[in-house]
Amino acid sequence: MAYVITQNCCKDGSCIPVCPVDCIRPAAAAGEFTATEQLYIDPETCIDCGACMEECPVDAIHYEDDLPVELARFTDINAAYFRRHPLEPGAVPAPRPHPPVPAGALRVAIVGAGPAACYAAAELVAVDGVEVNVFERLPTPFGLIRAGVAPDHQHTKSVVGAFEHAFSGPRVACYLNVQVGEQLHHDELMAHHHAVIYAVGAADSRALGIPGETLPGSHPAAEFVGWYNGHPDHAGHRFDLAGRRAVIVGNGNVALDVARVLLMGPDALATTDVAAHALTALAHSSIDEVVILGRRGIRDSAFSVGEFLALGHLPGVDVVLDGADLTAGLDDDVETTVKLDLAREYAQRAPTPGHKRIVFRFLVSPSEIVGSERVEGLRVVAGDDAEPELIETALVLRSIGYRGAAIPGLPHDHGRGVVPNADGRVLGADGAPVPGVYVTGWIKRGPRGVIGTNRTCAEQTVAALLADFDDGTLTRALPDPAELSQLLTRRGARPLTWRDWQNIDRSERRRGAELSRPRLKFVSVPEVLALADADSA
Repeated sequence: MAYVITQNCCKDGSCIPVCPVDCIRPAAAAGEFTATEQLYIDPETCIDCGACMEECPVDAIHYEDDLPVELARFTDINAAYFRRHPLEPGAVPAPRPHPPVPAGALRVAIVGAGPAACYAAAELVAVDGVEVNVFERLPTPFGLIRAGVAPDHQHTKSVVGAFEHAFSGPRVACYLNVQVGEQLHHDELMAHHHAVIYAVGAADSRALGIPGETLPGSHPAAEFVGWYNGHPDHAGHRFDLAGRRAVIVGNGNVALDVARVLLMGPDALATTDVAAHALTALAHSSIDEVVILGRRGIRDSAFSVGEFLALGHLPGVDVVLDGADLTAGLDDDVETTVKLDLAREYAQRAPTPGHKRIVFRFLVSPSEIVGSERVEGLRVVAGDDAEPELIETALVLRSIGYRGAAIPGLPHDHGRGVVPNADGRVLGADGAPVPGVYVTGWIKRGPRGVIGTNRTCAEQTVAALLADFDDGTLTRALPDPAELSQLLTRRGARPLTWRDWQNIDRSERRRGAELSRPRLKFVSVPEVLALADADSA
């Protein structure tokens, strides 16, 4: 028997070094990004020790005999990977720990508190003596883990537990609810730190660039995700859920998350941490069909096997798609082959009367959002010579990717939406590294990868920073740390600490427990600050 990696895999690789027989693949060194959607365990080599399951931060690893029905297929998926890629000795050397640094010799600011920032902070404080200050504009940490992961994916959100030890330590200080660029500027960060790492993500949604895109009823999917997750920037938004159909342009995992949330029954949603206002609105939704559009074919679809497989287990929901060209070829990799197999199975299922529907349409391009005062439909074209078709809908959500916004004081690649960099070192206009300035996460590499991809990304950036420290690039005297807090006070900032967050977290969990839910989120900045002030009184 063997252990099996399943849908929730975050790919941070924490399971790889604890495996005594080195049977988890693919393994990547710092800064290397594997092409697979998840990691896999070789069933022929696994010795049933369970070390990987204990280490996994998102509970994605199960004993083969204990797999729930909806995850049983991952036994075959893991085995299929190694039939295509026979296990070979690992070639990734174990990282050499950096020696301790003298107290006060290396103080690093991290801007952002999402997964990229958290992995960078954990990597830095693993070096004795390094001090880290984390700045986040929201009063709560964890970025897209809190505000982007779907509410029914609680196991995925549990990755935050991997960061609690680092953030609770004496060498990490949190300045939540501080807006870098307004209350604190780049040159001031540099004046108070030896180095600054920007881990601000890519928050801007790409536009379709078609007529009618600005009509009411047309939204970025990211705004809808932020709305149902209780992000303070989006909690007050309104979405038209009175129609029978919603259309999502784009077919990545975000599109599948949105479709699933739109069609889940209120009883199922009520067991998650979906925001209270969204739970109420979705309970009264009339939407019973979600159409997911992809410009290219299923082989180029951006959703993962795990998320695609999970759709087939949604109670009361049919998955509908065209059964053409769904046969795997010799050139298709393991994950594409499984997607095609699943697609054939879905295509062969007879629709169930009374069920809701998720409809996949591939090789279809949007050409115009139509409507007089608000969205009434989406015009699409299937092929160069085809006649345009109108899909009637009052809600169009675009899920076609993200772009990083320019950061004041830093160079910006407007074409890619990233900060120009080499291995995380920010590059100036002359192509040379800007001393002491670094990036990690989506603002470094663009919007690709899953939560755990940020671990190898952060490792690469931190390795570059430590190398610069070792060669003397970051050596200089800094003001007393207290001066930073004094500066923020003069600016009228109200920073929240890690202890404040722990109090907020406990309060949200307590409120949720009263309703048999994981947590009941605070969704506005004023109510979070009021709680923090009450706790500190």
